[in-house]
Amino acid sequence: MTMTRRLLIVTAWLETLTGVALMVSPSVPASLLLGASLDTASGLAVARVAGAAMLSLGLACWLVRRDGQSRAGRAVVTAMLVYNVAVVAVLAHSSLGLGVTAALLWPAVGLHTALAVWCSACLRPVLLSARS
Repeated sequence: MTMTRRLLIVTAWLETLTGVALMVSPSVPASLLLGASLDTASGLAVARVAGAAMLSLGLACWLVRRDGQSRAGRAVVTAMLVYNVAVVAVLAHSSLGLGVTAALLWPAVGLHTALAVWCSACLRPVLLSARS
């Protein structure tokens, strides 16, 4: 199994499970990740929309898992790289800039950092061959 295929499978499971959790019971993951409950209908709706987006990312990763080296596969890995870097920035800023504390905040930063590095490693051979 290739490194890219493993990445896409792991990402598919992580994003799908988190997305479903946000859609079904958004207050639980929000509390664990951000240390805050979602008290308003608007907050619940935004969390559920985020869950739907994560579910979609998971599905895209799952559908392209066997074609990781195709243009579509590389596009999904590139999109996941951007997503993971953005998540790291948002969560790190939440803690360092806004003072948010929660049980899973820094583990999530670490996980998304590792996933971003993994995405970069999967894309690196493609980038090197494009320069040749």
